[in-house]
Amino acid sequence: MERERKPIAVAVALALAGGWQHADAQESSATPVMKEVVVNAARIDDVDPLDSRRLDAASIAPYRAATSDSARLLDALPGVSTYGAGGVSSLPVIRGLADDRIRIQVDGMNLISSCANHMNPPLSYIDPTNVDSVALFAGVTPVSAGGDSIAGTIQVNSPPPEFAKAGEGKLLKGQAGAFYRSNGNGRGANLSATIANEMLSLNYAGSTAQADNYRAGGSFKAAGLSEGTSEWLDGDEVGSSLYKSQNQLLSLALRHAEHLFELKFGYQHMPYQGFPNQRMDLTDNTSQQVNARYLGEYAWGSLEARAYHEDTRHTMNFLDDKLQTTGPMKNLAGMPMDTHGKTTGVQLKAEIIASERDLFRVGGEYQKYRLDDWWDPISPVVAMPMAGMKGSTFWNINDGQRDRFDVYGEWEARWSRQWLSQLGLRSSTVRMDSGDVQGYNTAFYGDPQNPASIPGAFNALDRQKTDHNIDLAALLRFTAAAEQTYEAGYARKTRSPNLYERYAWSTNNPMAMNMVNWFGDGNGYVGDVDLDPEVAHTISATASWHDAAREQWNLSVTPFYTYVQDYVDAVRCSGGSGMSPCQGSNLTRTDNFVYLQFANQTARLYGADASARLPLVQASAIGKLTMTGVLSYVRGRNSQSDDNLYHIMPLNAKLALVQNSGAWTNTVEGVFVDAKTQVSQTRNELRTSGYGLLNLRSSYEWKQLRVDIGVENLFDRLYESPLGGAYLGQRPMLYGTAVPGTGRSLYAGMNLRF
Repeated sequence: MERERKPIAVAVALALAGGWQHADAQESSATPVMKEVVVNAARIDDVDPLDSRRLDAASIAPYRAATSDSARLLDALPGVSTYGAGGVSSLPVIRGLADDRIRIQVDGMNLISSCANHMNPPLSYIDPTNVDSVALFAGVTPVSAGGDSIAGTIQVNSPPPEFAKAGEGKLLKGQAGAFYRSNGNGRGANLSATIANEMLSLNYAGSTAQADNYRAGGSFKAAGLSEGTSEWLDGDEVGSSLYKSQNQLLSLALRHAEHLFELKFGYQHMPYQGFPNQRMDLTDNTSQQVNARYLGEYAWGSLEARAYHEDTRHTMNFLDDKLQTTGPMKNLAGMPMDTHGKTTGVQLKAEIIASERDLFRVGGEYQKYRLDDWWDPISPVVAMPMAGMKGSTFWNINDGQRDRFDVYGEWEARWSRQWLSQLGLRSSTVRMDSGDVQGYNTAFYGDPQNPASIPGAFNALDRQKTDHNIDLAALLRFTAAAEQTYEAGYARKTRSPNLYERYAWSTNNPMAMNMVNWFGDGNGYVGDVDLDPEVAHTISATASWHDAAREQWNLSVTPFYTYVQDYVDAVRCSGGSGMSPCQGSNLTRTDNFVYLQFANQTARLYGADASARLPLVQASAIGKLTMTGVLSYVRGRNSQSDDNLYHIMPLNAKLALVQNSGAWTNTVEGVFVDAKTQVSQTRNELRTSGYGLLNLRSSYEWKQLRVDIGVENLFDRLYESPLGGAYLGQRPMLYGTAVPGTGRSLYAGMNLRF
């Protein structure tokens, strides 16, 4: 009897690992490392886990020609939106929670943004042309996929290694592509090539993308010279929105029996990237990554180990639209700001098949992060109003340290063909510290060794912090019938503050505070060493109706509720002396930028996501017609201040009509966004109007060739992006204008496989 049950148990484990837990297992699905197992049993019907979605290569392909920002590939998923930032550096948002509140993995690496403005977020390190799959875990995330996050997990993977089939000798293949976009003169190219036999596979993938400033759908400001510069900007030109990015990845894989070893070397060079909602721009970003992985299948289950290291050098300054050449800030060097971040991680995890019913996942992780953030003094020719920026090097973060060690266990049980449960527990220890800091000079900032000065007071603090965090996730699925699935779950998730939230220290210079801002609101921020970790309690449920094969039609609705203890929000800073912005009208100002300090508060978020797919015509002279739609709503409130949470996406929906006929796929898509009226008063967040956009896409595939053409914002609608932030793309950087969305853009892309 036991010999008959074992193959079924293995099949159950593989099905659950691919459709229920993590995308790392899904990543390897295209590269079988197990011998074929024949199971004589009824098919086990599994659907995606609660609050989980997946985009495969076919789903991603239509969008590659339209964007160079990998985060925007997630826009097709309900409950996901993106903070506006640079052209390749948007920050994803899951149900109102963004950025560091999300665990983001690129090829299994937990990457961290090394910048006070988060200009180099994890998803900026992979080009859309090299994205093969995306997995999203929202809200009630299994502990095996979560950790140090409260919003969920995003896993983005490049293509898995390919090997020659048995007896076929050598495998040689590759692909090359290029694109062009009319708005901003966007252009780029990509190339990949693979050489492999049955055991060894070598792959190279490279890409480049660049664009000039984009244009809005109409004039949103006066045309003229950017103040103090020689740059003329038309009324519809969005200043500081240009970019250039280059990515390269070399992958080596070795396969033997049920074992796979991968080694990847990644390199990125970003010479420049403008940020229309920041006071600074990216003037260089160079990153090197090494990523090693082992995956083995055994009679008892599977074992996976990974070790990775990333080294990032990042520089900020003014690009031409912001660099002043006249007036009191005339200087050739601008205001250079440098960052050096290093991330080292080790992961070990196993899936253990205990029986036909029970599957266990256990694992451990260690991550070591080091950060230096320093600003060289500006040129001494600058006039006296800028004297506070002369002298020595300004240390914003000196020897910042953030180390995390996690262990977890998860039990998944299939009680019957109708009932499936999952229960997991994760323990996380986060240790943080930083070194002494100093200002540009002692005359303006004070002696860093004197506790009476601002840097001295910070240096006198006990900055070493250790957080002991506990995560819990419980999920239950009930398959009532072949056409009905119901799921529910509860999660307790914890996130410790990042280095800037705890250790950004300067309050006596408005410029220094303005440089700590990854929110795009134009405000200035300072940290709090005594911040506590955020603890989020989330309950969620999903009702899904679909055809028995889950291939024709579906309707899914997911309401959710999240309560966050010690939510890291912001309050108006007060006190200070001299040039400190934390005084005077800062507490009452309603029509200007303000200065804030990170603070623990309480918050609640609730809403619902829905998605649907409905076939209209199965076969006719015009081919097959299908209608798809997604709808998302989230409401966020600070329960302590009775204020709205910042950057909450208003009610929004996407409806699309898709026609398939032979090699052609044509799509008409409508995007609808409600007005944003519930804004954060603490941050003086800008209101935005509602809008609707029409996009057209068409693709043609013939043998090894794929061609994509389309137009976004067909009617050239002028609209304000609800999450685009405040417009700071040129001087003068005045309060009151929101960053507009992109106007009409025609694009074309071609990809040839060989």
